[in-house]
Amino acid sequence: MIEAFIFDMDGVIIDSEPLHFEVDRQVMEHYGHLTTQEKLEEYVGMTNPELWKIIREEYGISQSVEEIIEFQLSHKNEVLRATQMEPIDGIREWIATLKENGIPCAIASSSPPIFIEAVLSKFNLQNEFQVIVSGEQVPKGKPAPDVYLRAAELLGVNPARCVVLEDARHGIAAAKAAGMYCIGFVNLNSGNQDLSQADRIIQSIREIQIEDLKQLEAK
Repeated sequence: MIEAFIFDMDGVIIDSEPLHFEVDRQVMEHYGHLTTQEKLEEYVGMTNPELWKIIREEYGISQSVEEIIEFQLSHKNEVLRATQMEPIDGIREWIATLKENGIPCAIASSSPPIFIEAVLSKFNLQNEFQVIVSGEQVPKGKPAPDVYLRAAELLGVNPARCVVLEDARHGIAAAKAAGMYCIGFVNLNSGNQDLSQADRIIQSIREIQIEDLKQLEAK
């Protein structure tokens, strides 16, 4: 049996990418610049500081990265609280299956800690993960492997014996750079994501079975 299962959050546990796209588009408009979802799709999986550093320089926004993020997060958390949504189909059941089989779970997300906490609280998932790591809590965000390696370190497991669930190109690159087996989840709301680096690609969370993890152990 593998030693741990690590989840990305946005686009994997909740279908939050449309929320991110819309809020970030509104943030850009607030600072006097128009952008498209297609453009924002390029940054899926990156941390806020890295994302806004690139955008700020590209568009010549005068406000600091810290000011932009403060405005963005206050708006994003308001939208999250007001939005009626549930975790992605099959996620609650898969977390329960992992728990039943004694496989530790972690979250390794590029979202800031305050947003991760808000999401888990909204869906009452706070106690389902042994470890929660934000890409803002490690030296480099995805596509660097830091957030996944940190999650494995905190769990006390071998990175090579971890399975990751990701929906974005940057996240898959991070998981593979960490030496982990990666399942790519096709989430159309995450935009045009190249999942080809993943070891396996699925269309539904319900495609993952505990037997799959046992077969990985046998290899």
